[in-house]
Amino acid sequence: MSTTLADYTDDDPLAAPRNELAARLSRLAPTDGNHDTAIEQLHVSRATDTTQCKPTVYEPAIFVVAQGRKQALLDGEPYFYDPLHYLVVSVTLPVGGQIIEASAEKPFLGLRLSVDPRDVSALMLETDTRAVAANASIDRGLYSARSTAPLLDAVLRLLRLLDAPQDTAVLAPLAIREIYYRVLVGELGDRLRELATADSRADRVSRAIRILRTRYTESLRIDELAEAACMSASALHHHFKAVTAMSPLQFQKHLRLHEARRLMLALGLEANAAAHRVGYESASQFSREYKRLFGAPPKQEIDRLREAEIAA
Repeated sequence: MSTTLADYTDDDPLAAPRNELAARLSRLAPTDGNHDTAIEQLHVSRATDTTQCKPTVYEPAIFVVAQGRKQALLDGEPYFYDPLHYLVVSVTLPVGGQIIEASAEKPFLGLRLSVDPRDVSALMLETDTRAVAANASIDRGLYSARSTAPLLDAVLRLLRLLDAPQDTAVLAPLAIREIYYRVLVGELGDRLRELATADSRADRVSRAIRILRTRYTESLRIDELAEAACMSASALHHHFKAVTAMSPLQFQKHLRLHEARRLMLALGLEANAAAHRVGYESASQFSREYKRLFGAPPKQEIDRLREAEIAA
């Protein structure tokens, strides 16, 4: 998308809800980084500087931004989310993430609402949101779309509930369902419906992704994965790449490398131990593939991350 933050002004129709959203997120995220909230599915973030593009794994979620700008890169294609656009990730996806507009005066302020596709499927059954054909074409498992007044209104009502903890347990699920609904009926809601429609091609790919997500340490054969997804091996390979921009084996490799990185950074494991833990038999292969993804050998990259944390 070519729209920039200079393309809207404070007198546009969504200025008031955006300003309130920014104020609430600023209070919920007083420091840089990601912050949990009293609503389990809701997380908020703040950044006072731009970042380099970093490999990361996005789980199914809806991302809404009040201030600043961020992009997700999948197969070299950018998906922007900012005060004008929200981002939807409908399946687990290894992507590149980068904050491209942020400053101390106007920090990046955004929120992430985790999505369970099963909840979206249940909502589709209870409403008139149109399901897609089982043989519909498959698009990427993420997209950005124009923010709307009804969507921002639902998001704000969810945030306001954090000021009324006695109401949260009852009303938060209703606000979350409305957010799902607004996305489903939005301009690109068919993308989300496609992934949540039982036994569609995209749903079968989602099954394969869930298997890889939980069994990434195992040596899975493509035939075994295809059988679990009720597809031929060639069909799974083709449609999996349409959703994720990578093959199932490449996807599994990314999951392994990201988990190894987490184990080294959070638990202090040595590279060899982390490699073995996530399913690598060859330490040298692990080091080569780690460097290819993260730009440096394991120890060097982890040391750099720790130094950056200390400096911050």
